[in-house]
This record gives sequence, structure tokens and C-alpha cells, in this order.
Amino acid sequence: MTIDLRSDTVTKPTPGMHDAMMTAEVGDDVFGEDPSVKKLEQKCADLLGMDAGIFCPSGTMTNQIGIKVLTQPYDEVICYKGAHIYKYEGGGLAGNSLISSRLIDGDRGRLSVKDVEENINNYNDPHQAKSSTVALENTVVREAGSFYKLDQIKEVSEFSRSKGLTMHLDGARFFNAIVETGDDPKEYGKLFDTISICLSKGLGTPVGSVLVCKKENELKARRIRKVFGGGMRQAGYLAAAGIYALDNHVSRLKEDHARARELGKMISSLSWVESVMPVDTNIVIFSMKASVAPENVLQKLSAENIKALKFGPQEIRMVTHLDFDDTMLEKAVDVFKKLSF
Repeated sequence: MTIDLRSDTVTKPTPGMHDAMMTAEVGDDVFGEDPSVKKLEQKCADLLGMDAGIFCPSGTMTNQIGIKVLTQPYDEVICYKGAHIYKYEGGGLAGNSLISSRLIDGDRGRLSVKDVEENINNYNDPHQAKSSTVALENTVVREAGSFYKLDQIKEVSEFSRSKGLTMHLDGARFFNAIVETGDDPKEYGKLFDTISICLSKGLGTPVGSVLVCKKENELKARRIRKVFGGGMRQAGYLAAAGIYALDNHVSRLKEDHARARELGKMISSLSWVESVMPVDTNIVIFSMKASVAPENVLQKLSAENIKALKFGPQEIRMVTHLDFDDTMLEKAVDVFKKLSF
């Protein structure tokens, strides 16, 4: 038995999802003729209180399209310094949108009104980039899945829009946040101009993300998707997995969170561990003491058929998911307790 905790992207389709994929009604989506894609796009738009959805191969693509829709070259986006759009998307903000980034510390990656207010450039100063868009991330991957409550986002959105800024949400693990807060996802559509949600992480689909947006941005977003090479043909087989996941895999995310918290609690008791970030959702990030190399920890875990990910000079990340059950949790706990350095 291999236990893969590198990411929640490693899951395989469940039997029910596989059946939904194999029986999907499909067409050519580049021609706008795939009924399953249309159903998924509208389902996501309705769920988040938006007008339109655009199905794409990846969360990186939906993020990059969303930012490009909202900005012009030489603009600046305000975001957390460890934001996925900045740190883990290959320099796409600069390469795709020709914009700069104003990087903020935030509270475990969560921006406040004060953070935004202090980092808006003077529009009348030609030496400075034009502050254009505020991009939030929910949950925050670099901060062990920390999440915003809706009231926090509402404050940031209302202030930012009062200053003429647009709002983008990287919601790669949006549903992980929602099951914890209990907030109504429809309210998010009132607070953002573009929202990226990923289906291949916590929801367990093999491929796909959806960008939801206002109707006036849909054509531009679809044009950018085409330019980025994101137009797919009989994509309904993949869209059907997303529809199934939204109908069946959202509430169960709490199981992943409970297992992650148990892992984090156990790891924090180990003598060779320096610290464990607060485990808010399904991500566990812990730091080793200076005398312990993460590579050595990963090597010993690998010998026990457990996969994890180096996430910094002294950090390791583990992510719980659909294919990590209680039996695997028990084995992982036993293995960690036996490790010594």
C-alpha cells in the first residue's frame, strides 16, 4: 500500500465518477457544442452567483486568464507574497499579462483592508505602476490551508472597489474553505470580478478548473483561453467528472480536514520536529529542527511507501485527500512515531 500525501491532486476517479465520465454526453466544445461542458460551466456560475463559467484544463490557466481579463500591461496586482499566482505559476503574471506584483505579508496569507490601503500606488505618479487588481487566495496553500471568512473578504472587496480596483479569487481549494465557514458560495459572486475554482484537488476529478465571471468578461476570457491553448474538444468526459464531484464530494471534505488535524497533532509531538503550522483544512506543513534534513525524513518515509513533499529549506508538506482513508492514517501515524534522527 502506497500512501501519497504530496498533494490532493493525486487522486483517481471513484467508481461513481468513472461511470459518470463514461456515460457523458459530449460534443465539440471549441464549437460550443459540448452539453456536459455547458452544464458544468453553468452549474459553477450559479453556485457562485456569477453569470458565466469557462472550463479550462488547470487552475493555473483559470488564474492567469482571470488576471489577464482584469488588467492591462504595466498594471500591478496586489497579492500575498506566497500567493500561488505569483510563486507557483511560472512567472505567468509577468509573461502573460505584462504586469508587476505588489507582495504583502498578510495574516497567514490573508489580506486586510489596511494591507490593501497601504499598497495602492499613486495613480498620478507616472513612476509607479497602476494598482489595478487585488487577488486573494482561499484557502492559502503556502499557509497550510488558512482560510478567509466571508465578512473578511467583504471588507477587502468593498474597500478595494471603492478605490477603483477589481477583485480576483484563486479558489483552488475554495470548497475546503466553504465547508469550514458554512458561508453561502453565492455571496462570493458579489465580491469578485473573476473566480477560479479547481476541481482536481479536494473534489477529486482527474482534470479541470472553471473560471467564473460576469457576462461582460466571458468573451474576453474565452478568447484568452484560446490564445493560451486551452480550447478542448470532447471535454464533456472531463466535465462530467466535475459535475459528479460537485454533487458528491463537497461535504466529505471535512473528513480530509479531520485526518489532517490528527496528523498535525501527532507530528507536533515528535522530538525532531521544530514546529507545525496550524492545520485549518487539509494541508499539514511542518519544520524540522536544524539538525534534521528534510531529505532524510522523506527518504525514510519513502522506504515505508509514504510520499510527502519538501516545501522549503526545512519544511515538509502533506495534503490529505479523497484517496487517503483511516487505515492509511493509522499507518502514517505509526510510521512517524517510529522515525528517529
